[in-house]
Amino acid sequence: MSEAGAGRAIGVETVGMTKIFGSLVALEDVSIRVRPGTLHALLGENGAGKSTLVKCMMGFYQPTRGEMLIDGREAAIHNPREATEAKLGMVYQHFTLVPSLTAAENLVVSRPDCPAVVDWKREIAALEAFMATMPFRVRLDTPVAGLSAGEKQKLEILKQLYLDRRFVVLDEPTSVLTPDEADEMLGLLKGMTSRGELTILMITHKFREVTAYADEVSILRRGRYVGGGLVGEMSTDDMARLMIGDAEIRERAARVERSDAPVVLELAALFASDDEGLPAVSSFDLKVHAGEIVGVAGVSGNGQSELIEALSGQRDLDDGRILIHGQGFEPVRDQMDRFKVCSLQEEPLRNSAAPRMSVAENMALRTFDKPPIASLGGWLSPGPMRAKARELIERYRVKTPSTETPIENLSGGNVQRAVLARELSGDVDVLIVANPCFGLDFASVAEIRTQLLEQRNRGAAVLLVSEDLDEILELADRIVVMSGGRITLQARIGETDRTAIGHAMAGGH
Repeated sequence: MSEAGAGRAIGVETVGMTKIFGSLVALEDVSIRVRPGTLHALLGENGAGKSTLVKCMMGFYQPTRGEMLIDGREAAIHNPREATEAKLGMVYQHFTLVPSLTAAENLVVSRPDCPAVVDWKREIAALEAFMATMPFRVRLDTPVAGLSAGEKQKLEILKQLYLDRRFVVLDEPTSVLTPDEADEMLGLLKGMTSRGELTILMITHKFREVTAYADEVSILRRGRYVGGGLVGEMSTDDMARLMIGDAEIRERAARVERSDAPVVLELAALFASDDEGLPAVSSFDLKVHAGEIVGVAGVSGNGQSELIEALSGQRDLDDGRILIHGQGFEPVRDQMDRFKVCSLQEEPLRNSAAPRMSVAENMALRTFDKPPIASLGGWLSPGPMRAKARELIERYRVKTPSTETPIENLSGGNVQRAVLARELSGDVDVLIVANPCFGLDFASVAEIRTQLLEQRNRGAAVLLVSEDLDEILELADRIVVMSGGRITLQARIGETDRTAIGHAMAGGH
């Protein structure tokens, strides 16, 4: 392995990069320049072309038109092997490590010249010398399965540096990290770019990370480059406007303050197991008042999914009670109706909708057996069902060709809006929400967050489980942090900070 040092970083430029799949123009005439020794952010909505662009750069796709320059010279990258030979690397959103192998074994087997018989004494000595030159390190003798999410992410990056990559694409690199881990890792990588040791192109959706760590930004919309420049010369409003174009953003409702509001939802000593029968939620106690949003934060895999499934009737509780207005509650359809409990699940097309049924039919799943949709004898009346769907489509700005379009044909944001319209179409006392804006476009995110705040202002008790800490800090009145299935922090927003939250996410008390 070569020594890290100044002048190693390489610059990469795309010129008129275009990629067409049949009738779909996924990327059109995109030219961006990532200068050597910089941390360059790539922004854009889902479907804007970010992944297509980096896959063309890394040799997974061949561009229909356009070229790439590496350090000012034209470079034809026909496949990922040629990208590695050109010192280009990529760290993906999902880990590519072998869980049963140690960190050292993962690094050594990733080398193209990995010998059939490994001299481990020699390799470990070389790895220790390599680690001594790195801004962060991991335990070489620990199996990857025993590493934390932050350590795995560091190992993925160390693997790229070990393989002598000098230009690295990071795809949402902090999505599995606590705030402390994210700041530590990005700060160290920023140091490497500043010293000329590395160039980074970072795909992200977090404006805070862009403004804190990036030197420059490029923004894509609908497959085209729409703007960018030095981060210090652009506000986050400028970046957002370029990302969404002319999409209408509804103004956020003002927060209505309340005092002495009654407890509506109480979770008392909840215990639940995961799919393997192991403890996932332990001794979970929480009260949510009327007109309050309580945000549940935590790194993915710390019991949040099992908690939401237990509250929405998709997973049995091992122990504990759910109370609404002081009365025992079970998450079954008739009680959810009687207690006015609504939910918005993560991945609604999979968890909250019947994909092949129409938009109108999905919107009627809560009311199909009630007048005016249900008539005497249990017959459904399609006229009133469609009329109600048209009303909800207009009120919640659902973009669909018609009420009879299968809901699976809608975009992710519009599926989410359609399900939200159904859940909020009646009176709501309790609203249980899981990662409501994951993967959605900027306009849909603004709309859904506005709807949640409006329900809070009307007096609903809202439990918001989200892996997006910025979302919780923006919407919630109180924050609860989950780690290892337990609550490790409870505080009012404004009475805690990112450092304390990050410590609690990592399991601190």
